[in-house]
Amino acid sequence: MSFEHVFSELEIEADPFALCELRGRCDLGLGRQSFATLHYILGGHGEIVFRGLPPVEIKRGTLVLVPALQSHILRSFGDNQRPLPDCHPAELDLAHHLHEGEDHLPSNKLLAVCSQVNVGLRGISNLIDLVREPIVEYVEPLSPMADSLDQLLRELSAPKLGSRAMIEVLLKQCMILLLRNRLESQDKRLDWMAALNDEKLWGALRLMLDMPGNLHSVESLAEAAGMSRSTFAKRFFTAYGKGPMELLRNLRMHRAASLLATSDLPVKRIAELVGFHSRSAFTRKFEGIVGTSPGKYRSQVRGD
Repeated sequence: MSFEHVFSELEIEADPFALCELRGRCDLGLGRQSFATLHYILGGHGEIVFRGLPPVEIKRGTLVLVPALQSHILRSFGDNQRPLPDCHPAELDLAHHLHEGEDHLPSNKLLAVCSQVNVGLRGISNLIDLVREPIVEYVEPLSPMADSLDQLLRELSAPKLGSRAMIEVLLKQCMILLLRNRLESQDKRLDWMAALNDEKLWGALRLMLDMPGNLHSVESLAEAAGMSRSTFAKRFFTAYGKGPMELLRNLRMHRAASLLATSDLPVKRIAELVGFHSRSAFTRKFEGIVGTSPGKYRSQVRGD
């Protein structure tokens, strides 16, 4: 599979969109969500703070894709006035902001359009779960990506016939430009895409993405890839930077988090669906990666 094929088969969904306003010097905490999050900064100055990673400076034109289960904080560096963050549907005030422009944005306000996103290849909806670290792009004014994002914002601010389809097309264009720019810059955070570019590895990787709850092993995955166990393990690590079973564990926890957030299935049943015969073993693994028990995680994300 070539990168051209990856781009041609790329699918992206984003919903819902929200306009997040941080007034003054304040934080907006975003816990470990079961989905990836896309932030596009319309104005102001601040940073996104991640647990265990360096903070990312944000300003007008910053586009940040945050992986699922990566807790983070939007932080505004504005003056200490009315420090109350607020999020609401994007179309409510987005049209007004686009009309007024950056010059009319108060200096003490950070403004961002945010959305949960799912990126996949045709027929595979969870490709985004392969992203391990935030992907950051500082979008240059008058660039092709800036033009696409401006069109997307206008569709969001004044929805009309065909807007949903148009937004999906524009998002796909932005994602292709983002990945292309990062690949051309040899961004180490995209080394995982080498696994997509290897047809043999892709066979094993697709099994893990499609059916993370199956009883996979290094041996069974190597057989699917048509390699010996040792060759497969070495080639997979070289391409992805982690062993196949470590990736499989993370994919299982992503799937479990999604089911906890979106379904009413009992925790024991979710554990079975992601490959665990013991609820206690599943809980230990989930707590080790997510930092809280499955039950508490479900309560938190549904409360948010």
